[in-house]
Amino acid sequence: MKAVVCGSFAYDNILNFEGNFSDHLIESELNNINVSFLCPNMRREFGGCAGNIIYNLVSIGADAFALGTMGSDAGPYLDWMKNNKISTKYIKVINDSYTAQAYITTDSKANQITTFHPGAMQYANQIKIPLDESVTLGLISPDGRDGMIEHTKQLIEMNVPYVFDPGQGMPMFNKEELEFFTTNASWVVMNDYEFKMYSEITSFTIQNIVQNGKVLVITNGEKGSNIFTDKENLSIQTPKVESPKDPTGCGDAYRAGIIYGIMKSMSLEAIGELSSELGALKVKSFGTQNHKISDNIKKLL
Repeated sequence: MKAVVCGSFAYDNILNFEGNFSDHLIESELNNINVSFLCPNMRREFGGCAGNIIYNLVSIGADAFALGTMGSDAGPYLDWMKNNKISTKYIKVINDSYTAQAYITTDSKANQITTFHPGAMQYANQIKIPLDESVTLGLISPDGRDGMIEHTKQLIEMNVPYVFDPGQGMPMFNKEELEFFTTNASWVVMNDYEFKMYSEITSFTIQNIVQNGKVLVITNGEKGSNIFTDKENLSIQTPKVESPKDPTGCGDAYRAGIIYGIMKSMSLEAIGELSSELGALKVKSFGTQNHKISDNIKKLL
């Protein structure tokens, strides 16, 4: 099987504020904010949902490629992908735009303020999934709104099963659009908060989603995850991490495990174990694409 990962590519700019946001905000003036946070330390990481997922998939030996858009500043990211043996064939560079950028500021109490510029993501619909019949599985992950819709329609027309992962892109869609994505998907993946939001918008329950052989995965960080079908509910434990460093990207690592497991026809239990191990491994490293596959994970492949 060959999988296509449709989604975003972004530069993550991580800043650390050594104080507390709350100490610099005046409650009575929240409608008139003019505040600056001095951040002595900053890291720039390669990110984006598709970028993170394909990094994990290639690292564990999956036959997969990513499809998406970057901007005129794509050079360092494309070099990174090539150095890690990740295909860039279906990455389109939008020359009059920047690659999507996230600026994430974290204070001493782990509160976060994030500013996100979508940049080239908005043109994701300009790149098409190849029609050479090599693709046998798809993943629709957060990206530009039109891109997510168009790539889903292409997979449906190609009769290729896909995993729907709305993530932070969910607020872009209304009830009918979310039902469209879900109804045509074979697998649906969300975290616990996203599922609550999804249910409020669509009124869909777990039982509504898992009809007709669909699989629903709901993750909940260190509390574990659940895999639902119309016949069972599997509870998957999250491996204990002694010295967690950075949770950013652990959900994308988890999703790579799902894709790999489907491609290899693994049992639901095995898919859940592999996915959880990948997520836990990611937490041990700063950045979303700096971890190396452990021997423990290699035993699960």
